[in-house]
Amino acid sequence: MSYQVFARKYRPKTFDDVLGQDHVVRTLRNAIAQNRLAHAYLFVGPRGTGKTSTARILAKALNCTAGPKADFDPDEDICIEIAEGRSLDVLEIDGASNNGVDQVRDLRESVRFAPARGQFKIFYIDEVHMLSNAAFNALLKTLEEPPPHVKFIFATTEANKILPTILSRCQRFDLRPIPTETIAAHLLHIAGEEGIALDETAAWAIAKGADGGMRDAQSMLDQLVSFCGDHINEANVLDVFGFTSREKVASLAQALLTRDNPAALSLIQREAETGRELSQLLGELIGCLRALLVAKLDPSADGEGIPATLWYALLQTAAEYAPDRILAAIDVFAETEGRMKWATNKRLHFELGVIKAIQALGEVRITDVINVLTRGADFIVAPSGATPADTVRPAAVVESKASPLAEEVAEQDLSELKLDPEPEVEPAVPAPAVPAPAASKPRPMDGLSSLDSLIESAPEVSEPPAPPEVPPWKSEKPEVEAKAPEPAPQTPSLDDSFHQDPLIQAALVKFEGKLVSNN
Repeated sequence: MSYQVFARKYRPKTFDDVLGQDHVVRTLRNAIAQNRLAHAYLFVGPRGTGKTSTARILAKALNCTAGPKADFDPDEDICIEIAEGRSLDVLEIDGASNNGVDQVRDLRESVRFAPARGQFKIFYIDEVHMLSNAAFNALLKTLEEPPPHVKFIFATTEANKILPTILSRCQRFDLRPIPTETIAAHLLHIAGEEGIALDETAAWAIAKGADGGMRDAQSMLDQLVSFCGDHINEANVLDVFGFTSREKVASLAQALLTRDNPAALSLIQREAETGRELSQLLGELIGCLRALLVAKLDPSADGEGIPATLWYALLQTAAEYAPDRILAAIDVFAETEGRMKWATNKRLHFELGVIKAIQALGEVRITDVINVLTRGADFIVAPSGATPADTVRPAAVVESKASPLAEEVAEQDLSELKLDPEPEVEPAVPAPAVPAPAASKPRPMDGLSSLDSLIESAPEVSEPPAPPEVPPWKSEKPEVEAKAPEPAPQTPSLDDSFHQDPLIQAALVKFEGKLVSNN
């Protein structure tokens, strides 16, 4: 017998052999046990997830001896014929090469014939999305009301290209990418059956590179056996396929979190010179940052296959960053990944992305300034004579002072920002009262609150300055008094003692003003 690759030799034969698709297997088993068989099934999923294998297993379960039954014997004659593709009752059609109306018409003609040996005549169309619209329309009536002995099974990787009228006539099953742990365990099982010494780290590296496809992982293992022989370690996997070890990914993430630009750029340079795939390295880095972000929100999350010692070191380094900072770095790398897809110089875009991500991790934002000022407001000491209503409200102080200080604080590292015991935040305490003049009459202060701001800037006046000379041709009363004033609420008159107040005189000198009486 000629040599068979691992992907064919270890293809699933029964429902129990299907890995990573428990939701599909359970539904099909229950449908067979309850005799609730549909006339059309559609299997959707990425490559290598078991669409064709599941379709053949379903065909065996329907046409096996004394079937349909879920627990059939895969070694009986009819099941072997179906597995090898030579059964007259199970027709496998390639949708890519038989996508015309003429082929669909031939299929409609063969639907009328009864099965030769089994109970059902099963038509399996792979890559069904390749059929033309005319072929789909020619199949509609037969697909909706087929004869009782006919079953249709479709498989595709792109369900969006199938007409909605076809989708509505099928039971759809979405096959998911197989977890990395499941693929690694199955590779170790195959290695044990073949007498190959496969390290667990190597199995994990293969499973990680397969990206959810069992067939891809089996093909990679087959290639490694040809390259390495009976013993395969992680270094062999990295050399053959250009993958990056988890230690290198953790080292790059560590350099990123410590904001060590030279170390990160040097690591990228070494990986590029050894022929590593930088797009794959970037994807691994994004996955590592994603694991750190999830670990901050859910402490029970694992480390995506990173060794425990390296993972705990990354967690300790990332403890000083808020989740939004790590999320900002992931956004930067997501944009970098999109640019690297079509760029010829991938290394340049990768290095630029690392520099931008380090800047995003170290920048000071307005939210940090507000948090610092909020903590600093606790050190504000209220004046001894202040009433509870006059005490400072931290929220109000932060709101009023955050904007002027934002630019100054943004230039510094947040860790170097120190607060004095009494920050420069002026408490909203009423200004001390203006000393009353010697006159016995009280001074009206209503409407003159604006003079409080002049107290600090006014020069000290030892003696009241002489009033400014008024030209003889000008009257002391302005011309406005000649006009009839509009009725207004009566205000207290300003007496002479108020005019001679030192503060009033200082204000008049500073602003070159004069007093106007409304009486």
